[in-house]
Amino acid sequence: MKNWIVRWVANILALIIVAKFVVPAIIPKGIVLDTNHLGPVLLAVIGLALANSIIRPIIMFFAWPINCLTFGLLGFVINVLLFWGVGSGIVPGFQVNGFLPALVGSVAMGLISGLINYVLKDRGDRDNKD
Repeated sequence: MKNWIVRWVANILALIIVAKFVVPAIIPKGIVLDTNHLGPVLLAVIGLALANSIIRPIIMFFAWPINCLTFGLLGFVINVLLFWGVGSGIVPGFQVNGFLPALVGSVAMGLISGLINYVLKDRGDRDNKD
C-alpha cells in the first residue's frame, strides 16, 4: 500500500479511537464506523494535516531559538496548541473542550497513529530505510 494512504488511514483511525475511547472531551460529530458519517472525521484529519504541514513549520521557524532553549519542549506545546486550535471551531463538526483534552488527545493521536502506521506498513517498507 502507498505510504500516504497508510498515513491517512492511520490518522483517521487514530482520531476515531482517541475521540471514542481516550478523550471524551474531543467531539467529532458523527463518529460512527460507516461511510455515511465519516465526513466530520475526514474534515478534522484534513484540518489537522493542513495545520501541521502549513502553519506548524512557519511557527517553528520563528520560534526555533526558544525551542532550542527548551530542548524541543516548545515544539510539543505548539503541536498541542495546533490540535486545540483546529478543534476550536476552525473545522466544523470537530471540537476540543480545553487545553488538557488537547494535550492528551494530541499525544494519544500521535502514539496511536504511529502504531497503526507501523502495523499497516508492508514488511518490505519497514525493512527499507528511506
